[in-house]
Amino acid sequence: MANTSSIMSARQSWIGTIQIITAAVCWGTLGIFSTYLNQNGFSGWQITILRIVTAAFLILVMLPKLWPHLIKLRPKQWLGLALQSLIGVLGMSICYFFAVIYVGAGPAVALLYTAPVFSLLFSAFLLNESITRQSALLALMAVFGVGLTMLGDEAQVNWGIALGLLSGVCYSLYGVLGKRAMHYAHPAPLVFFTSIIISASVLLLLPETYHTYEQLLTLPLHTWGYALGLSLIGTVVPFALYMKALEKLPATRASVFTIFEPLTAIALALLLLHQSLSWIQYIGVVLILLAALLNAMLNGTTTRIPRWLRRRPKPS
Repeated sequence: MANTSSIMSARQSWIGTIQIITAAVCWGTLGIFSTYLNQNGFSGWQITILRIVTAAFLILVMLPKLWPHLIKLRPKQWLGLALQSLIGVLGMSICYFFAVIYVGAGPAVALLYTAPVFSLLFSAFLLNESITRQSALLALMAVFGVGLTMLGDEAQVNWGIALGLLSGVCYSLYGVLGKRAMHYAHPAPLVFFTSIIISASVLLLLPETYHTYEQLLTLPLHTWGYALGLSLIGTVVPFALYMKALEKLPATRASVFTIFEPLTAIALALLLLHQSLSWIQYIGVVLILLAALLNAMLNGTTTRIPRWLRRRPKPS
């Protein structure tokens, strides 16, 4: 009986691993879809609109199941979820897609993966988590990697680097603010749902959103496919897979396999977009990704439980 249980546990672990890797590969396609949309005349701002608003319509199927949780949210909880959405989803998407336009999909996703560096700082200030010596060294490794990715770039490209770093800041805040949301015992699907819906609701108030979709309707059908791929393959599907995988794997182990996201983005940029880097920039990218990977692998044994997690969640 114990042997059967062990086999089932190993099988679930493998399924979870495959789900995580598949999710990471899907996330890695964002830079490709956004580049194709930019080549068809869409700005970084418009690409953000297409991603978030289209994804919002796709995930409305989750509303009936999540409605009982939504009506129990208090104003303070709505405020926290709104901050996570506007900073971690809307802010990150804008910065990331503009970075892709300026510096290419490969460097942009590498800069996005400086998020663990910023997470150290934000977690220390917002969640009262300690910063260990090895975490600080990994942060320095990532910073050095960013410096190497900047070598050989022209001055006008520095905007792309700055925006790539800002996308990492926003991405890290999505995780940190998400931890605060989980403190209130919100289920992961609710956090994802509100993070997309709130940003989409803001975008639907802007005339540019409707102009963007009017522009899309005038373009060939394959352009519609890029927009759908951006939202479905690059957003909804990977998050659904990631949530299912977390039912089978610890979060720390799952985060290790998200390294396939930048690897996919870089490989696709080379194969499909023919974007190449200098050898010194490749070293920089490797250092950033290595720092992110080691941070994920060591996180489970080096991070102490923050004080707010030791408290009981407030009743909904």
